[in-house]
Amino acid sequence: MIGYLEGKLRQKSPDYIIVDVHGVGYRIHVPLSTFYDLPETGQTVSLNIHTHVREDLIQLYGFRTLAEKDMFLHLITINGVGPRLAVNILSGISPDELRRTVLNQDHRRLKNVPGVGKKIAERIMLELRDRLKLKLPGREEGAVPFPAESDTCSDALSALLNLGYKPSEAERAVKRAQQNLGESPSIEGLLREALKMLA
Repeated sequence: MIGYLEGKLRQKSPDYIIVDVHGVGYRIHVPLSTFYDLPETGQTVSLNIHTHVREDLIQLYGFRTLAEKDMFLHLITINGVGPRLAVNILSGISPDELRRTVLNQDHRRLKNVPGVGKKIAERIMLELRDRLKLKLPGREEGAVPFPAESDTCSDALSALLNLGYKPSEAERAVKRAQQNLGESPSIEGLLREALKMLA
């Protein structure tokens, strides 16, 4: 399974890109958020990859940040949300905004994303709320809200979740680490500080 690719960007379009890795061109589907952040063709690009395997098809999905990939993986576990719809959702709403949308139970915002109808929006709200352990008004008073929008915080949280920490304890550790380190900490520093608190 391919989890990461780095190579020369040969072709790019809003739907997919082609990355040349040692003479092999990989066709990778990307959300618009990643597309907007791509370098010019001919330059080096690095992407976090999800390899989607079906009986008759193997597709690659690429993301500039681990937060996007992590949210994509949450989305595709929801009944009725396939990889293409998950990419479409992330093209219209960032991972942090999606978390806030679920936190606020803002069905209208989610239904504004092309391809998301009422039933899918309700299913995403319900299942993401449970999976991400978000604090809802009047419930789960001990829960810690996700840190303010930051790619570094999102990447650190994603790394801790991949290490097997529970979402609630990982979010708490990242938030406290961010408070201790001040504004704009490095991902390495944030992870080191968070892991100290989880030790």
